Amino acid sequence: MSKDDPGAADAPGSPCAFDDVYDQHGPFVWRCLRNLGVPVASLEDATQDVFLVVHRRLPTLEQWSNIRAWLFGIIRNVASNHRRSIRRKGTVVEVLAAELAHPATGPLEHAENAEAAAFIASFLERLNDRQRDVFILGFIEDMSGPELATALSIPVNTAYTRLRSARAMFRQALRRQGGL
Repeated sequence: MSKDDPGAADAPGSPCAFDDVYDQHGPFVWRCLRNLGVPVASLEDATQDVFLVVHRRLPTLEQWSNIRAWLFGIIRNVASNHRRSIRRKGTVVEVLAAELAHPATGPLEHAENAEAAAFIASFLERLNDRQRDVFILGFIEDMSGPELATALSIPVNTAYTRLRSARAMFRQALRRQGGL
């Protein structure tokens, strides 16, 4: 794979074909962007921005042992840029229906799911960037301590410490909410 040929990463049989990365990790990118505070109305643009960077930098992926860690670095930067852009413009466009409710879900389940999602979003807004990253990757994306350490470029013991702290903060938030 030549670094001079940007399409080389897309070659069939390539260990890091763009289509494979997109297909396998698109939902991960979407969830992380949303959990990092990108408004629903901007998710498609932000996701496209992430995959533009991925396409451009895919030849450098060989040096990474964990693609999700590599992706999260890109996701974090794109989310930060989108939030900053929205703050600068001073307006937020809200989409009325981001997704349709599952037909098997009744009104009670839909309301409970919406309430849980709002609680998580509110909890994430109160965290600083380091805490939010650990919570998203450790709880929502279920990354292990070593994967967290790689994704966040921190020592493994620090990853476990931050994970325990995030877990304690979440339990405390649940208690205040009346969920535990």
